[in-house]
Amino acid sequence: MREVAVTVTSAGVPGAMSAARPQLIRALNEQLLLGYIRDHGPCSRADLARLSGLSKPTVSLALATVEQAGLVQEAGQRIGRPGRSALLYEIKPEAGFVLGLDVGAQYIRGALTDLAGEVRVRSSARSHASGGRSRVEELVCLADDLCAQAGLNRADVTQTVIGSPGVYDPRRNAMALTGGLPGWDKPTVLAQLREAFGQSLVVENDVDAAALAERAHGHGQEVDSFAFVSVGTGIGMGLVIGGQLFRGAHGVAGEIAYMPMTGGHGTDAEDARRRGVFEAAASGPAVVRAARRAGMRGQVSARRVFTAAARGDERAAAVVAEEAALLARVLCAVVTVVDPELIVLGGGVGQAPGFAAAVTGELRQIAPVMPEVRVSALGTDAVVDGCLAAGAELAWTQLTVTIPSAPGTPSADIR
Repeated sequence: MREVAVTVTSAGVPGAMSAARPQLIRALNEQLLLGYIRDHGPCSRADLARLSGLSKPTVSLALATVEQAGLVQEAGQRIGRPGRSALLYEIKPEAGFVLGLDVGAQYIRGALTDLAGEVRVRSSARSHASGGRSRVEELVCLADDLCAQAGLNRADVTQTVIGSPGVYDPRRNAMALTGGLPGWDKPTVLAQLREAFGQSLVVENDVDAAALAERAHGHGQEVDSFAFVSVGTGIGMGLVIGGQLFRGAHGVAGEIAYMPMTGGHGTDAEDARRRGVFEAAASGPAVVRAARRAGMRGQVSARRVFTAAARGDERAAAVVAEEAALLARVLCAVVTVVDPELIVLGGGVGQAPGFAAAVTGELRQIAPVMPEVRVSALGTDAVVDGCLAAGAELAWTQLTVTIPSAPGTPSADIR
């Protein structure tokens, strides 16, 4: 049984808190029951009384309130047991919707899910944005398209979460360390996003969002501490420690793009200043530059380099080996500082065939202890799925803090 303890003081206002106390307790009971229904699936009144420790009359009153608020609905009756069949309650999917968006240098992606966690629609589009304003416009168009496909308006969305490179800088009220997104660090960008998506908007670091998805749906379910390392057009890391996302004092935990690690791929000074030294040396574009220096011709891409290496091309194999050595050096630093149980590789380069094995071989030679290294199975939707997971928690908070405690009474606002 989960117990809720509430301490309320009058703060010199006789009678005010005594009047508020029953309303507060009712609201907490309602949140408690919603949590059990959400976690356990369809529940009867007797189930909820047993799980919560609340009396059946209290459960009935709370259920009536949340049903009136449109958060739960009847889900049929339990049959096959002696006695009267029990009426079951489940979360009403249409009680809220979460919009998750992933803003990248080459693609923007998005999905829309209901409160029961069912993804209603997904979509992606090639980005042609040249600056911050045009990228915001692309996101708005994608959001409108997703809502239209789901038969909704954007006003129906309870929570919007955007996965973006970089971190929030409160001094400038803008994003910082945005790497390969020109103009995305201007204060006007956040203002335009807030105007477009409203007060429910949250901007999450994209790799942190991917780590949340890995925690919810991937290899991270199995461990308490892991590092999700994304290597693709950009480079970043999301850290989960003790089952919780770790951001650091300034939100830059995991910004390994800025680690001063250089190597065989070489770096361009301006690129290193803008993107970070390690990202400039080891991201997908660096792999392409190294392959061209090695003599590969034609339309060279990171994917082509890895494919050629797998087929025995010595020039491509040398590039891949150097990339694996570069990443292993950074991961060794992560191991010595954080000591995660698991390292999950994501991104186009991180998930390339054979790359994890090459990185593991290099890391084993230099690391003091050896974590397990696995390739993420979440694919290109990892950031979107992490945004949906984070948005679902936020949506629940928004919906449950204003549940009416009884018909005709004011809403209880619990912060």
